[in-house]
Amino acid sequence: MLLRFILFLMLGWALSLGLLQQLLGQRLERAQMQQLGRNLAEVIKLSQMVLERFPPALVAELSGLPLATNIKFAGNQQGNRDRELRLELCKQLRHCPEVRPNKSGVAGVWVELLSPLEPVWLYVALPSNRWWPPDPMLASYSLISGTVIAGALFLLLEVQRPLHRLENALGRVGLEQRPAPLPKEGAVEVQRLSGRFNSMLARLEASETERATMLAGIAHDLKSPITRLRLRLAVESASPQAQADLDALERITGQFLLFAGGGQGEQKILLPLNELIGELSARYDDKYLELFLQPLQALVQPVALSRALANLIDNALCYGAPPLVIQLMKEGSMVLISITDQGDGICQSEREQALMPFHRLDSSRSGSGHCGLGLAIASRVAELHGGELEFRDPPGGGFSVCLLLSEDLS
Repeated sequence: MLLRFILFLMLGWALSLGLLQQLLGQRLERAQMQQLGRNLAEVIKLSQMVLERFPPALVAELSGLPLATNIKFAGNQQGNRDRELRLELCKQLRHCPEVRPNKSGVAGVWVELLSPLEPVWLYVALPSNRWWPPDPMLASYSLISGTVIAGALFLLLEVQRPLHRLENALGRVGLEQRPAPLPKEGAVEVQRLSGRFNSMLARLEASETERATMLAGIAHDLKSPITRLRLRLAVESASPQAQADLDALERITGQFLLFAGGGQGEQKILLPLNELIGELSARYDDKYLELFLQPLQALVQPVALSRALANLIDNALCYGAPPLVIQLMKEGSMVLISITDQGDGICQSEREQALMPFHRLDSSRSGSGHCGLGLAIASRVAELHGGELEFRDPPGGGFSVCLLLSEDLS
């Protein structure tokens, strides 16, 4: 962690220095040339006064100034700094002296001095414009801003990004069969949170496996005696009530198996929903059903979705009043499958409890072979498809149970 922070600090300092060099380098260079021009103007004035009485060689020897005569320049090409220096000298002096770049390639210029006998040139060394070593002021500013940038990068990459990943993973809990464990990255506190999240996933998976195993085991163990009882009743010509009780017991066993499986292991495939619903509705009597299906496709788990719709249709036929209207349509960005009967439905105060597993509404939903899992199974299937189960009251009366499925499930 310390090494990563040092790396961020160095990266932030280098980035800040580069930005400051681009933004303030030209302005700082212009200020340097202005200061050089003011100082050089005083030297030129004194030198020109001395050259009126003494020869250039003597002046150069006595003053130590780099003076030269009879210099030939090739062309009149000037750089930006040469022009800036000449403009500053023109402001400080009564005349505009000639400024020529040094032909040897060294950073410097030759400035022409006024002399009564021959042209005299004064050599002036220019400050280096190299990026390194940086100017002390820019280096100081870059250290401050680089520290701020390094802190921001550290918080973004080592704290914010792992927390965002943890938030997304928490949102996927319950919607996926086995959410992937989070890598232990980032700050120490974030790593500790990720570790506890992974431990929570392990506990949830163990609890879900134990629950599914228990329900599946109970239902599976009941299958054999139910089958034997059905054979005996068929041989002994038992009463219709005994057959109905056996059918109810078999239905409860099937609901247990369906709820224990949950449909999470089934692969999603792209298929036409209108054909799936039409095939499912063919099992029922046509005089009780009315279909209004738009040709829509979606990525779904066909077995789980068929069982959920079958549960809703059975509930509507058992507890509602015909006719039963099944609709398939688009609702915004979702796919809507609504099953509407003409009964009184579920009252508002009990609708939230109706979605709880093993919760039976005795006043309006009790009956033979029902254990309170039908709506819970349908709600779980809707969540697996990125949607939800809703209860609605149509304007024309009746009661609707709606499955909302997401289109984007890839």
